[in-house]
Amino acid sequence: MENSSDQKPTIMVTNDDGIDAPGLRSLVRVLVSTNRYVVLVCAPDSEKSAVSHSITWRHPVTARRTNIDGATAYAISGTPADCTSLGVSQALFPSVPDLVLSGINMGSNCGYHVCYSGTVAGAREAFFHGVPAVSMSYNWVGGKSSIHDYTLAAEACLSIISALLAEIRNQTYPERCFLNIDMPTDVTNHKGYKLSKQGKSIFKMGWRQVTSETEGGKMLSTMTMETDSAAQTETNTSTALQDHALFKREVKGIHIDDPDTDWQYLQEGYITVTPLAALSNAEADCQAYCKDCMIPLFPPKIIIPGILHLS
Repeated sequence: MENSSDQKPTIMVTNDDGIDAPGLRSLVRVLVSTNRYVVLVCAPDSEKSAVSHSITWRHPVTARRTNIDGATAYAISGTPADCTSLGVSQALFPSVPDLVLSGINMGSNCGYHVCYSGTVAGAREAFFHGVPAVSMSYNWVGGKSSIHDYTLAAEACLSIISALLAEIRNQTYPERCFLNIDMPTDVTNHKGYKLSKQGKSIFKMGWRQVTSETEGGKMLSTMTMETDSAAQTETNTSTALQDHALFKREVKGIHIDDPDTDWQYLQEGYITVTPLAALSNAEADCQAYCKDCMIPLFPPKIIIPGILHLS
């Protein structure tokens, strides 16, 4: 949506932690307090962490008007991708937003975890529709972080948001990417903004048998996965499995082998800004290997009119 100089740009906010999550509420409150934006909210009515880019296909979703001061807000029964798709469609709101912000997520989203993240999917879906978008995450650490940190994180991103909207207004914003922003735990004393690239960091996951669906608690976000005493307890594997068994994921550690990327810079205290695209293409050496080594191994096609034969 194009704006003249005297119109406020429109920002739509979504997330995967749910419309009542403190990260989203803090971001909306900070945006509204500037009095510079028209703020829309279209977010899941409950937590949808780590649902990736799943969508609701066979059933309708419900949209319930929700009271958030200074914003026009709806709680949606679907996924983050559903929320963004509905929010930019002009079926719910009268116009397409200038910018979509997804977050602020509880926990960082770096490396391979952007594939699991519903927060990143909320921004990626806007990108699919040609709407500029940013996913935003705060590196929450239990015992160190507080709810107030979300407000500090939102305020730290205001300058980025303003700069992006200026680029959008000037029609110089790149159309082939969206941005993924991660903010460090001590966001007040961050070291600045670091343009980074997506790394390959990932938590090593395992499974253990549990006796109830509530045993061991729940993981609060895609990347906020900390080992606890329960995760360190050895499961008695000598017990024969019953016909109906319950298993729960547990964190075994973290795998990081990529310097100079999003996860490393985040741990060093930077606010990382990582351009992402819709798909991750195979690296050049893999492309070369498939072309030079694998293709010659494929059986040749012998084509007879109307029939396909593989020799």
